[in-house]
Amino acid sequence: MKKAIANKAQPTVKPHSRLFQGILPLQRSEIGNDIIAGIVLAALGIPEVMGYTKIAGTPIATGLYTLILPVVAFAVFGSSRHLVVAADSATAAILAAELSGLATLGSPHYLALTESVAIMVAGLLLFARLFRLGFLADFLSRTVLIGFLTGVGIQVAIGQLAGLLDLKDSVHQPVQQIITAIAGLPHANPLAIEISVAVLLTIQLCERFLPKFPGALLAVVGAIFASWIFNFASLGLTVVGTVPSGLPSFGLPVVNLNELPQIMGIALSCVIVIVAQSAATSRAYAFRYSEEFNENIDLEGLAAANLAAGLTGTFVVNGSPTKTEIVNTAGGRSQVAQLSTVAVVLIVILFLTQPIGYLPNTVLAAIVFSIGLRLIDIKGMQAIFKTHREEFYLAIVTAATVVFIGVKEGIILAIMLSLILHVRHSYRPHTAIIIPNANKFWQPIPVQMGSISAPGLIIYRFSRDLFYANTTFFSEEVQSLVKSAKPSVRWFILEARAITEIDYSASQTLRDLVKELSMQNVAFVISGLSPETKRQFDQDGLTDLIGADRFFYHLEDALAAFHSENK
Repeated sequence: MKKAIANKAQPTVKPHSRLFQGILPLQRSEIGNDIIAGIVLAALGIPEVMGYTKIAGTPIATGLYTLILPVVAFAVFGSSRHLVVAADSATAAILAAELSGLATLGSPHYLALTESVAIMVAGLLLFARLFRLGFLADFLSRTVLIGFLTGVGIQVAIGQLAGLLDLKDSVHQPVQQIITAIAGLPHANPLAIEISVAVLLTIQLCERFLPKFPGALLAVVGAIFASWIFNFASLGLTVVGTVPSGLPSFGLPVVNLNELPQIMGIALSCVIVIVAQSAATSRAYAFRYSEEFNENIDLEGLAAANLAAGLTGTFVVNGSPTKTEIVNTAGGRSQVAQLSTVAVVLIVILFLTQPIGYLPNTVLAAIVFSIGLRLIDIKGMQAIFKTHREEFYLAIVTAATVVFIGVKEGIILAIMLSLILHVRHSYRPHTAIIIPNANKFWQPIPVQMGSISAPGLIIYRFSRDLFYANTTFFSEEVQSLVKSAKPSVRWFILEARAITEIDYSASQTLRDLVKELSMQNVAFVISGLSPETKRQFDQDGLTDLIGADRFFYHLEDALAAFHSENK
């Protein structure tokens, strides 16, 4: 189990059982704060999850359903005391982008498909848990994740342009959606534009001056009241209409078998986002509060949450960083806060669905538009641009792929770019020549041909593991240094403290290099190699080839041997 160690002033919370790790042990002194935080989450989260249904293309009640049984399931089976699991913009965007070609948005068949995706996501998450694949979240770099979420934000915001004008929009490509919104602007309902502007201003002003006040909820309540008083529907404005009250029904969705392969691909895309986003969020809060956190146990909780979603007529759920921060800021410190939100949502769905029917659709479009804008991480992009220019371009490419090609393609590209980024850093690692400074202390300098550490000696530092992608670079640089050295080299010391692994390709290349240097009467010496890596050298026969007496744990010992041999 991974332990996060940060704030020493906070006691480490140790779960007493496999279940309810997000709740037990129950801190009675914190229950009041948890309940208040849960009410705050409900006030802010209910408008958001209703808005996410516009992204996902499902009935508005399904957004409320994501805050009922899925939340309870994660509280029971998950590990994190803080993670809020509910509807999420990224996974909702994946659903709409990929399922719209299989069924009409909002139709019973489409809803069955979204439920099937959630159930398949649960199965894939359990598979990941079985093989302890939670670590895969680390392979999606923060750079491309920022680019991916920025692309989702742009796509989500553009997708609501027609909704802001209360226009019908049957296209799904962002460029077409922009063209449709511009072409429809002269025909837009002026009241819709006024309401959209009012909602956006309300949300922005509350975020600016009253960040803890639920601006979206204020906009929703105000719009419902105004719609009821002035009968917006009679003025040509579309409203939500009838919202079914009562608890969600249980049941398995009915889909065609030939649709399962495509559902599997969509579910896999969702799983990648869920694992990356949820694990990063849980880990951050566990570290902040010095709590134990197990990402594989969280996979069980997320699987249970998505199974609950699929069986109760709603869509994929995910760990939400924004909702988690809402609870944290409000003082919530356990899943009791999330369970309090469930209680509030139950009250809404049992007794308050009739007023929701008066809500203008343009209000939801404005809320979702603001959510999309929040996902566009301009500050994050600027930070990458200032410090890591090449990674910035990768983030831009990822965002553009999401916007102009598709969310699933953006995810695939994000993973590929993350891996390429890692391999690239390992392919051309930092290397150095170690030389004595004016005070005769050894220090590294960038590699330059002709550099030596001392007459007849080169000390060379390689800062990555040796593997198939960088082994040619390693061999060529070593040989070039030896050939360019004046006077000629008698000892070449590889300072190998950073090398923790060597694969077969690197082993064979190293074998050839040692033989080549031996033909030039250059002794190949290694210092600082870890015992584990040394065992791999033994197994590959490299120790016998190099000579057991040419391995030194400390550089000082290697230097002493060099001076002793070359008096």
